[in-house]
Amino acid sequence: MAKMGKYCKAYSIKDFRKFSQWTEKSENTRKEIQEIEGKEIEVKRELTDDDFLYLQENYVVTDGIFQDENIIFDNVTPAWKNFCNNTLIFEIPNYESVEV
Repeated sequence: MAKMGKYCKAYSIKDFRKFSQWTEKSENTRKEIQEIEGKEIEVKRELTDDDFLYLQENYVVTDGIFQDENIIFDNVTPAWKNFCNNTLIFEIPNYESVEV
């Protein structure tokens, strides 16, 4: 069963591609339905600059909201975290309980 994290944020793939050590596991993209010669076929989608991917709370990038599916980038290093925090301004909200 797919794992949903507590937080993820969508970014344009163009933003991720600015990271000097960015690589894409394009074989892990989501499947989409295409009609070819009158038949519906599931194919892996091709990533373009117009697409959005999800930066998960564990700094893994996915092609969808689930933390453990369609992983496009998982080379989580201090340099990657620095890029996410300082260039993408990625910040995980603090969900502390509020007393009423």
